[in-house]
Amino acid sequence: MKLARIGQPGQERPAILDSEGRLRDLSAHVSDIGPATLSDGEIERMKALDIDDLPLVEAPVRYGPPVAQTGKIICIGLNYTDHAAEVGLPVPTEPTVFIKACRTSGPSDPIRLPKGAEKGDWEVELAIVIGKGGLYIEEDDALDHVAGYALFHDVSERSYQMERGGQWTKGKSFPGFAPLGPWLVTTDELGDAGDLGIWLEVNGVRHQDGTTRNLVFGVRQVVSYLSRFFELEPGDVIATGTPAGVGLGLRPPQFLKAGDVVKLGIDGLGVQEQRIVGWETPVSGGEQ
Repeated sequence: MKLARIGQPGQERPAILDSEGRLRDLSAHVSDIGPATLSDGEIERMKALDIDDLPLVEAPVRYGPPVAQTGKIICIGLNYTDHAAEVGLPVPTEPTVFIKACRTSGPSDPIRLPKGAEKGDWEVELAIVIGKGGLYIEEDDALDHVAGYALFHDVSERSYQMERGGQWTKGKSFPGFAPLGPWLVTTDELGDAGDLGIWLEVNGVRHQDGTTRNLVFGVRQVVSYLSRFFELEPGDVIATGTPAGVGLGLRPPQFLKAGDVVKLGIDGLGVQEQRIVGWETPVSGGEQ
């Protein structure tokens, strides 16, 4: 099942994709797609609907983040062996964890660079959306806590992340640095998401082209591991890391500038496309 939220920022309504990829309005059955509707019971109730009886949504529409009121955005760094190698860091023996302290935004909303940005960078990632919270979750039970998956763009300002001291969070958390969507795809379609193509292009040039098969720590491991340190809650988003091909790892390095267009996708999870704009350009779209 593919769930979405459509409409202008702050006015999104829930929708579902039918078997032909057309959007159907869900708002007569649920008020929104968020923590309260990510439980097993609510997802099963939505699956039981006759989708073809729901009202069609006319295109074009803006996709918002597919989950409202997201909680923590927990990120796993260096989780592909080729990415660790390209940035000159060892493959971790335990997951490298950091937080993005910003709200999610829509998959096609413009990305505004910070004032004086020098090293804006891209990272396509598989995101896990938690549906049932918990502590000390066993790996065998991990998928029971996952509502589904979404495409995630972990945007960074590398000069803040790596040249200003402290931890990575301040280079990861500028408004608009967490595009999510277009869909939330439930686990019955993708299982543990262990073999999905994942890619990203800048101005039509493909820089990242990998597979989730190369994750150092897979979905079950990541959920179980994080639950030792965080109480996972419905609506939490876990970004699982990125394959090789980020701007920092290119020779010479390449960074984002106003006017660039970034396009990214994961098999089964849809495609994002964002225009990069400068600090002086007003944008809207940041949400949860």
